[in-house]
Amino acid sequence: MIKMKKFAMAAIGGTLAGVVAATQIAGPLVAQEAAKTVNVYEQLDLFGDIFERIRAQYVEEVDAGELIEAAIDGMLTSLDPHSSYLSPEDASAMQVQTRGEFGGLGIEVTQEEGFVKVVSPIDGTPADEAGIESGDFITHVDGESVLGLTLDEAVDMMRGPVGSEILITVVREGEPEPFDVSIIRDTIKLVAVRSRIQGDTVVLRITTFNDQTTPNLEAGLAEQVEAAGGMDNVNGIVLDLRNNPGGLLNEAISVSDAFLESGEIVSTRGRNPEDGDRFNARPGDLAMGKPIVVLINGGSASASEIVAGALQDHRRAIIVGTKSFGKGSVQTVMPLRGEGAMRLTTARYYTPSGRSIQALGVSPDIIVAQPRRDPNAEEEEEETNRFSRTEADLRGSLNNDSLTEDQRRQIEADREKAQAAADLREEDYHLAYAIDILKGLSALGPTE
Repeated sequence: MIKMKKFAMAAIGGTLAGVVAATQIAGPLVAQEAAKTVNVYEQLDLFGDIFERIRAQYVEEVDAGELIEAAIDGMLTSLDPHSSYLSPEDASAMQVQTRGEFGGLGIEVTQEEGFVKVVSPIDGTPADEAGIESGDFITHVDGESVLGLTLDEAVDMMRGPVGSEILITVVREGEPEPFDVSIIRDTIKLVAVRSRIQGDTVVLRITTFNDQTTPNLEAGLAEQVEAAGGMDNVNGIVLDLRNNPGGLLNEAISVSDAFLESGEIVSTRGRNPEDGDRFNARPGDLAMGKPIVVLINGGSASASEIVAGALQDHRRAIIVGTKSFGKGSVQTVMPLRGEGAMRLTTARYYTPSGRSIQALGVSPDIIVAQPRRDPNAEEEEEETNRFSRTEADLRGSLNNDSLTEDQRRQIEADREKAQAAADLREEDYHLAYAIDILKGLSALGPTE
């Protein structure tokens, strides 16, 4: 990251030097800017003056509509990374994305230090399969720098026809040098919730919060509970929110409500106190009181943090993983004339305990980092296996005649489950840890 900052500062410094060397100062404009007391109308007159001078004197003819759109977008992006102008095309694309299918690479991005920062890759997308990770910085697209571009401009550079190739340059913390990643664009079809049974645990992987999320969650949970033979045979639920960039506020509220019987889920507070809202849970718990573990990481943002924060504050779930992204603001999409729209940050949201996670994130109850695989691990494992003989392996050892055939089969089944759990630790340490927690909680439960 230190190298990244040095790179950014060097680039910015070079840009500023060029501007100073080549700029000619127009007296009337300086006089207007130097005025200490100006009202809004005088500032708007200044904008109009600059606009007309650009149209009349810029070295090349410019499109007036594009110039105004750029000015509007610049005004909005100066506020925060999440406010922006949406052209008619962008507004239409956002609506499509909300419905769960769109074209692209499959990454949620923001902007930091002038570069594009990956919030999270989306499961099963070209970016995910290419190895893009949360926290990566994209510095170049097809060899062209994104420094100095707005986020929308950088995203436009990454768009293209389905099946076309794009080469992005990535700076990653822990890597000594930037590296290139080739990605083939594809149609991104979001599956909001993937469900499965892992041992006695129902795992619900929520990848995004769109209008499919709650129905997918309810259907997936019901399907897995039925496959397990009823909720009595389930020891708990894992909500996997890792690398979930968020989405619709109402869906985050709905998912939280699915596991809470009562109480506040989230509140929003705008500039004026009367603009705030509070959202409360309604009776009914889809998990029927079963323990819940929520998995989060640095790619869990926005709506994901609302769910994690609500379940944490109500002590309904144990939060496991690493600190979340820290996007605690609410954006309102406002339609504009000409079929465009404005995305404006209008409020901050707060968890039930009254804490804002803006720029801080949700802190897990148990910090668990996904370990990187040691290339020497296999050799060490082989060495260990040489000394893994047991009593049963010894020639002439006594048989255990105290067990029935059913008991033997049960022991073998338990061993297979334990081995599956061990294999899962190699594949997904976070998830294995969550399942171990639920196993421990069920082991402490009442016996009949």
